[in-house]
Amino acid sequence: MAFAGVEVLKGVDIDLLPGEVHGLIGENGAGKSTLGKLIAGVYRPTAGTISIEGTPRMLGSPRQAMELGVALIHQEPLTFPDLDVAENIFVGRQPTKGLRRVDWKSMSSRAGELLNSLGVNLDPKAKVRGLSVADQQMVELAAALSQNAKVLILDETTASLTPKEVAELFVIVRRLRDRGCAIAFVSHRLDEVFEICDRITVLRDGEKVGERTPKECAVPEIIRMMVGRELAAEKHADTGGAKGETMLEVDGLCHGKIFSDVSFSIRKGEIVGMAGLVGAGRTDVARAIFGITQATSGCVRIGGVTAKIGNPREAMAQGLALVPEDRQHHGLLMPVSICDNACLAILRSLSKAGWVNRRAISARSTDYVGKLRIALRDVSQPVRDLSGGNQQKVVLSKWLMTEPKVLILDEPTRGVDVGAKAEVHRLMRELADAGLAILMISSDLQEVMTVSERILVMREGRLVRSFEPGQATQETVMLAATGQEAHAV
Repeated sequence: MAFAGVEVLKGVDIDLLPGEVHGLIGENGAGKSTLGKLIAGVYRPTAGTISIEGTPRMLGSPRQAMELGVALIHQEPLTFPDLDVAENIFVGRQPTKGLRRVDWKSMSSRAGELLNSLGVNLDPKAKVRGLSVADQQMVELAAALSQNAKVLILDETTASLTPKEVAELFVIVRRLRDRGCAIAFVSHRLDEVFEICDRITVLRDGEKVGERTPKECAVPEIIRMMVGRELAAEKHADTGGAKGETMLEVDGLCHGKIFSDVSFSIRKGEIVGMAGLVGAGRTDVARAIFGITQATSGCVRIGGVTAKIGNPREAMAQGLALVPEDRQHHGLLMPVSICDNACLAILRSLSKAGWVNRRAISARSTDYVGKLRIALRDVSQPVRDLSGGNQQKVVLSKWLMTEPKVLILDEPTRGVDVGAKAEVHRLMRELADAGLAILMISSDLQEVMTVSERILVMREGRLVRSFEPGQATQETVMLAATGQEAHAV
């Protein structure tokens, strides 16, 4: 498979068997998602064949693939938020009665039966807009089953899910496997791959480098196959270095019923992690600090000076930067080029008399492409063409170009493979060593423990615990996040 003359897949052979979950893993840009989209008819192969039940097929569209029993479930659910669950399941295929009117009762009933067969408790008449990502994925799975899908491709479907939601999804995946579905599971999370998959195929630089079963290999071997090298073991954050003066102070910050009385500080050269369960209010605090939403009380100080932040532009002017959790909707302009996305936050400084200096934009973006090791063909290609991890790096480069004093990272390695995750962690340490104050919000406890020097824990909109260097373990952090310990900040 090639795009604009550049090969992204080279002679990959893979078989998906009934009653089996087949893992597809590799670094960002290895070709996993491209392979999934080829099988699902999103792309047409430039060489090779795809056979379904032993018959070679030329898949010209996802609809044609679906008619042959192949369905792709994306990382970001492709649902219609203003339609209800039943309408999303049968969109374009609504059952009708007399004069081609939609049979709403029949559609709702059939949708309920499909959801029940998955063990999902969803109201077919509920609007999709109010559903969680996990529930929206269940709607997509039900839609696939309504068309008798025999092959399911799950592309990073667990990236936005909580551990409980992942466990619930895996129950359904095993149920579908036992019914005879062939399932391809694309993921960066190796623990999940080893838990759910019967076989694992590893891709690197668009080529298949090996196939293993979880029983015959271990995680270190898979990582070596993925990256082509040994990854240095990550150590806990170095807490021995001298820190500078306090750069960010949050004092008694409140926002209605969403969060209240949040107070903490971060010094120059310090990485502070913020842990907590989904819905604890971590992202809401970050958005209030950055001026996306307005706190109802409390204050923020930068470098000891009270900051008046009414919007993100004022936050940027005072040295704040926020890398958002949702890169596709809040971090990037997907159809726009990589270089324009990377320079978006500093576009004013690269313009004169209303004219954009294209040469300067290209030079600055190329510089950061090298620093962050972003895999691409050219800085002028649309950012939507990049893998999820490389898109995240473009978002990070955009905010680093503003040369901030305080960097807030909300789930910085979500959807990023192990090699790229190590690079992001290395970059964070380099930025901290250079004097940047960093607040990292993460649902990955191992990441919080590895990267952070101090750890803050939020629960139900309140900051309930602060761990000094060396105090925290994954168990104590989780106990605080779930309300199982009584210590308050």
